[in-house]
Amino acid sequence: MGMTMTQKILAAHAGLDSVKAGQFIEARLDGVLANDITGPVAIKNLAEMGADKVFDKDRVFLIPDHFTPNKDIKAAEQCKVVREFARAQELSNYFEVGKVGIEHALLPEQGLVTAGDVIIGADSHTCTYGALGAFSTGMGSTDIAAGMARGISWFKVPSALKFSLTGKPNGYVSGKDIILHIIGMIGVEGARYKSMEFTGDGLKYLNMDARLTMANMAIEAGGKNGIFEVDEITLEYLKGRAKREPKIFAADEDAEYDEVYNINLAELKPTVSFPHLPENTRTIDEVGDIKIDQVVIGSCTNGNISDMGVAAEILKGRQVSRDVRCIIIPGTQNIYKECIKRGWAEIFIDAGAVFSMPTCGPCLGGHMGILAAGERAVSTTNRNFVGRMGHVESEVYLASPAVAAASAVAGKIADPQAL
Repeated sequence: MGMTMTQKILAAHAGLDSVKAGQFIEARLDGVLANDITGPVAIKNLAEMGADKVFDKDRVFLIPDHFTPNKDIKAAEQCKVVREFARAQELSNYFEVGKVGIEHALLPEQGLVTAGDVIIGADSHTCTYGALGAFSTGMGSTDIAAGMARGISWFKVPSALKFSLTGKPNGYVSGKDIILHIIGMIGVEGARYKSMEFTGDGLKYLNMDARLTMANMAIEAGGKNGIFEVDEITLEYLKGRAKREPKIFAADEDAEYDEVYNINLAELKPTVSFPHLPENTRTIDEVGDIKIDQVVIGSCTNGNISDMGVAAEILKGRQVSRDVRCIIIPGTQNIYKECIKRGWAEIFIDAGAVFSMPTCGPCLGGHMGILAAGERAVSTTNRNFVGRMGHVESEVYLASPAVAAASAVAGKIADPQAL
């Protein structure tokens, strides 16, 4: 019996010739990640285990991105724990405010993840790095502490779903629309503890930013991980960037999948996820007249350079509705600088939007855009649960940067093609 991409990576890191779905293994880790929310818990657990050193100071990544710049005293104390631990351990990859980015945008940009890696992180959206052909997944802080200490972690080998993508997306259809379509199709438990493996001729029309968005939201379908077949687009992105040599794993011809989904990208439309689950999707022509109070463009899902570019294209020469607050958050400092160089920052500000430094901020209801009772937001983030961005009586509608920018101008959920 053949193996999937994920199973091949796990077998190699476990030192085994083969693995099968449901098998429990221990595998070598290429990187362990935590942030300012989850890091302090892992650091405490590490001390309780009696471990005084991390397994490799170059492969433990601490990224204070959630409540930074410090939003209050508790956030400051959390960040202080992470900072002092990083200094004591002499970690190479601790990113202070001013150099930090949103973790799942920053690690790929900095070349800290590459094809064939096994990465675990104390954040559920660690699955983002599957866009690069890596196996990456979120874990609890106790498992992260053990990974920091040993450089090894346990896994239950997942079975897989195969998504064969064909055709070329039309107009403003993006990676966000594709993954929202998939989640709407299979539901938030449709891939529970399964690997979501993306392949097919349609991949050539998806740049790395689109793939990062899609892999990022695998967890919203319940997936253990999302992973893309490595191709020329992957290798071009990694060239001159990756800190380690990429290792390419391809699924066997006879690999077993629980389901195979064939999706023609040319047939998809801009898609919006309604409250309060990502699976509550409607295409833009089914949305109706929904007035909004806030737009957020950014996050680990859609804070990359092409996301900023689409927002700038739509906002150029236009004004944000007087009834809407528009907050734009690039994923990293490098993306922030590039927005300035390309004149996009000026476009955002002239349109009446806030242009922020990188932070998770409003995505998890932390800061930089909290919603009051009764308010509605269109957001390029990844979750729209009850109370996710503020008051439990607020609502979040998930959409692409194009739909979000168009909605900011229109004052209601809008089709970018209709502006």
